[in-house]
Amino acid sequence: MNTMQSKRPAEPREQLAEPRPPAPPARRPQDNASDMLSDMLPPLLGVLVGVIVIAAVGLFLGGQAGGLAALSAALLGSHSAWYLSRASAFVAYILLWLSMALGLSITNRLARVWPGGPTVGDLHEHASLLGVVFGLLHGLVLLGDKYIGYTLPQILIPFASASYLPLWVGLGQIGLYLMALVTFSFYVRQRIGTRAWRQIHYLSYAVFALSLVHGLASGTDSSAPWAIWIYLSTGVSVLALTVYRIWVHRRGATPPAARLAAGREGS
Repeated sequence: MNTMQSKRPAEPREQLAEPRPPAPPARRPQDNASDMLSDMLPPLLGVLVGVIVIAAVGLFLGGQAGGLAALSAALLGSHSAWYLSRASAFVAYILLWLSMALGLSITNRLARVWPGGPTVGDLHEHASLLGVVFGLLHGLVLLGDKYIGYTLPQILIPFASASYLPLWVGLGQIGLYLMALVTFSFYVRQRIGTRAWRQIHYLSYAVFALSLVHGLASGTDSSAPWAIWIYLSTGVSVLALTVYRIWVHRRGATPPAARLAAGREGS
């Protein structure tokens, strides 16, 4: 009697390895160099602007003091903190204006041609950050000035200064705090969302207005012709760029600034 032998199940063959996703293309040295340049360009330009403004203000103050030799002696004397505070104030204000102009010019098509939308956004961010740094320098360096005799609470607390124009100095202090809030919102944008980030950014107009009023009302050099031209040109340019941006919104077009923010949000 033949017994039927059950066939042994065939041993499974070695499983095929799952296909691996294709490796990303190797970055060319030109791409790495371009990325490095785009990362270094904003802070370098910001530092360059600060150096140029400090040099320009220093040269003017040197002329007022009786020449560069007299200015050098003054910078090493008892009023060195006062001179440095005056120079850093204009650097902070011009960096604030530069940040405002760059942020508003993202709407302009020319900003997407050169230096490009992302680069304009980076310059806008770094100029704002450097503006906060020079704004802090403008206030804290006055601790070394013996004539006014500011204390740290008077520098940090708005309207706490009773020795020199407390109202206008206090408005500048509030402007600096709001500028810091707007600046550091760059780094929490993904957490708070684009809508909240944009609403915080609207405070930039209040920051610019407070800084302009603070400089005009309490600045030692605000009556000088060059200072008047700085305040006039920056104020008019920000107003013109704002009007242009409103005009773009009313046309119903999606502003490039919103597209740039959305693109960064998703990256």
